[in-house]
Amino acid sequence: MVETGESYYISGGELRQWQKQAKIDAIAAEISAIELDQFLEALTDLTHLDIRLDSFGDRPSIQLNQPWSAIVKLWERRITERVPLQYLLGVVHWRNFALKVSPAVLIPRPETELIIDIAASYHATSSEAINSICQPGSGNWVDLGTGSGAIALGLASVFPEAMIHAVDCSWSALAIALENAQSLGYQNRVKFYQGSWWAPLHSLKGKVSGMVANPPYIPSQELPNLQPEVVYHEPHQALDGGESGLDCIHHLVQTAPQFLQPGGIWIVEMMAGQGQAVTSMLESAGCYRDIKILPDLAGIDRFAIAYVQW
Repeated sequence: MVETGESYYISGGELRQWQKQAKIDAIAAEISAIELDQFLEALTDLTHLDIRLDSFGDRPSIQLNQPWSAIVKLWERRITERVPLQYLLGVVHWRNFALKVSPAVLIPRPETELIIDIAASYHATSSEAINSICQPGSGNWVDLGTGSGAIALGLASVFPEAMIHAVDCSWSALAIALENAQSLGYQNRVKFYQGSWWAPLHSLKGKVSGMVANPPYIPSQELPNLQPEVVYHEPHQALDGGESGLDCIHHLVQTAPQFLQPGGIWIVEMMAGQGQAVTSMLESAGCYRDIKILPDLAGIDRFAIAYVQW
């Protein structure tokens, strides 16, 4: 290992030797070896192909983006403390974004990416929406419980004429979300609010084209059974949906009609197995129509969509 000023290097042979042991440790800890590849790609000048082909062992030097001792300690935390890789690297790749993340925000999941496509597709293909003031790609869209800002930024990317309103109860989460908006150039089209659900948005009553949310939906008693990465490191307030897991979703069902304009769209992510209960909530509210439960890419019922009646 060599450290020259602000530059850090390791020989290919040394890195390969460490990689072999790190892979053994990962497998023993039931952590995918693919994560080790991602870790090295993020913290060295090696490409994905370099790592996959194992073609770096004879290189005299490989550049690091921080001291080797710090890199080793990061991987040790992944193994011993089960800190999620995304938190260690401080970034997650979601849709076409590189988003900053920290333990202040839930890590955006790949399955949630589809909620943006659902919003764009179902809004654009709703004939009533197209023929009403609820025009596709315009108006006010709301992301409730924004966390890292992923959904809000996704909405901004597919609705270029819309104003996006993103709400979270955590100031720390909002700081991360604002930084992501600024880095992606959406700071003028996404407004951030601190508060609980609709509380900061009184001025938008009856004026919202669509609401999208990934609320807490895990039953409280199931939280201790989740992966250690989730239980010990991700914010529980973004996970705990109460005794049934449906507390927050029920609140959104009851409150959204005050804010959504006629024909406005209500979309939430939910846990597998909750579709029937969410459908019943929407039907019982008496002000929604065209209720649908949609699967994620794995075929698991994951999203609920409905329209506010005229």
